[in-house]
Order: sequence, then structure tokens, then C-alpha cells
Amino acid sequence: MAPPSPSHVAPLLKDELDIVIPTIRNLDFLEMWRPFLQPYHLIIVQDGDPSKTIRVPEGFDYELYNRNDINKILGPKASCISFKDSACRCFGFLVSKKKYIFTIDDDCFVAKDPSGEEINALAQHIKNLLTPSTPHFFNTLYDPYREGADFVRGYPFSLREGVPTAISHGLWLNIPDYDAPTQLVKPLERNSSSTRYVDAVMTIPKGTLFPMCGMNLAFDRELIGPALYFGLMGDGQPIGRYDDMWAGWCAKVIADHLGLGVKTGLPYIWHSKASNPFVNLKKEYKGIYWQEEIIPFFQSAALPKESKTVQQCYRDLSLLVKEKLGPIDPYFQKLSDEMVTWIEAWEELNPAAK
Repeated sequence: MAPPSPSHVAPLLKDELDIVIPTIRNLDFLEMWRPFLQPYHLIIVQDGDPSKTIRVPEGFDYELYNRNDINKILGPKASCISFKDSACRCFGFLVSKKKYIFTIDDDCFVAKDPSGEEINALAQHIKNLLTPSTPHFFNTLYDPYREGADFVRGYPFSLREGVPTAISHGLWLNIPDYDAPTQLVKPLERNSSSTRYVDAVMTIPKGTLFPMCGMNLAFDRELIGPALYFGLMGDGQPIGRYDDMWAGWCAKVIADHLGLGVKTGLPYIWHSKASNPFVNLKKEYKGIYWQEEIIPFFQSAALPKESKTVQQCYRDLSLLVKEKLGPIDPYFQKLSDEMVTWIEAWEELNPAAK
């Protein structure tokens, strides 16, 4: 029998979870989230012009960092944090001292399920993270730990204990998370709760990659945090809009190696703003070309058996990036170096993690 739903423990995590938000604007969107997020601590990473004042609605407990703060805290290591790109959010992961992280974009709002009830996305992420994953054998009723579900006939009893869940990947209603070419050919497509809402959570199988979206994402920082580096994107870089996917590919390879799980599906949020597909195409075009080599690289990446920590796995992966992807473009050699810088910064700010 599946264990009881842990939804009743959600408020108890208010001292164990930080909410990380990258932004360039006032955070008025938090008003809609107030009933769900106000008990939690926010880490706001201000992108772009550090002289601009960002307004946060009253009543929220938060700390705000701009580029000047990042440079002051990290010194030369600040080179690993992207500028003018939402990839800067990973600085919030770096400075958090909590066990769990929920990260959300400032154009994301509370969604409603098909019955019209508002969705508490954070509570669902917590459910996902506090119940095991089943990456080694697929359960046809999806998440067997969900209330009202269980393992189906034929599921090996030796695998029913599952593995710890490291990442909870949520989805979106309204504006789909499309790349620029798909945006251009489907400019009016929308995900509605009546036609596109899938009431399911599933574990992504071991050995299977996925395109991770950072706008509605939660993870166990202690289990997988150092792997959630969103790379070098934005200003001064030849590629953009691949930051979350890069982090997802790296994290999934490491999670598979360390015996951790990744869940996807519920919860949904309401994504309100469609970005310009022509601007996106300019950011993405090298990534669209490069991903045909990047994805096979991650599919075949093998980490040494003796690597037992996320940091060591990430260092090993950085060497493989330099060796295998470096010949594609000098960008990957630079990215490999900054992956190492990121781990050095993580260990400097989180000495207990060494």
C-alpha cells in the first residue's frame, strides 16, 4: 500500500525551503502567489542593471542580490554566473542554506485545475520531493506513492522501496514551453486546463534525458544542488535559452549515476507571457544545431564508479565536456572551465558540502 500523502507537512518545510526568483522587474506577480508563498523565504536575483530598484510586495521575507552583490560575494568566480539571462537564478541556489529550492519565473501565475480550483504548486512539489522515485522500472499507474495509487501487478517487490527524489519538474498551462521554430509555426497554440491538463506525476526512467524547464522547478539542494548549474548564457555568450536544459542534462546524468530520481508532471503553473520567437531564434539557433551532438554526448556520458559525490561527478562531467564537446566550438571549453569554477564557488560558500 502506498504511504499517506505528505501534504500535511508542507507548512513544516517553511524553514527548510527557499524560493528563488530571477527578475528584471517589480515582483507584483507575487500578489497572486501570496496565499501559497508568503510563509517562505525568497531569494531574488536581479538581472541586468544593478542600479534599478526592484519593488517587492510588502509582507514577504526576502533577500535581493544584484550584479554588484554577485561580484562582491564571488570575486573572480563571478564569471560563472550568467548576465542578462535568467540563468543568473543559480546564484540563488549557491547562497541558499536550505535543504530544498523552488524556483519560478516572474511571468508565472497560479493555475487552476479542470474543476476551477487554484493549484498550490509548491505543495505538490513538496509531495513529489518527499516521496520516492522509481527510475528502474516503470509503473503504468505513474507515481505509485500518490494517494489513491499503488504498484501494479507484476511490479517487482524488490524495487518498490524506490530511490530518493532529487528533482521535481512541473509543467505549464497557457503558453507552452516551445523553441523558436515551433513558436513560429504555432503562434496561437495554448495549453488549457480543459484540454491539456494531465493529472499525473511520473518518474523519468534511468538512462533517459529530458528537456528541463526552469520556470516551475523544485529540487533537493542537499542531494543534487551542485549539479543545478545553468551554464553560461546571455550577455557575451553565443547561446541562450539552453540554460535550464543544460542543467537538466547534467543533473539527470549525475542523478542516474548516484541512484537518485527525477519526477515530472504535476504541478502546473500559468505561464502568462509568450516571448518573441524571432528574438528567441537568434538566441537559440546555435543551440538547435549543437544539441544534435550535445544530446548524444550526455546519452553516452559515463562517470567513474569511484565518484560518489555530486561535486566530484560534476568535475568529471566538466572534463568530458572539454574533451568531447570542446572540439565543436571554443564555447564549450570555456563552459567546461566555468563548470569547475561553479563547483569551487559552491564549496567556498558551502564548506560542509566538500
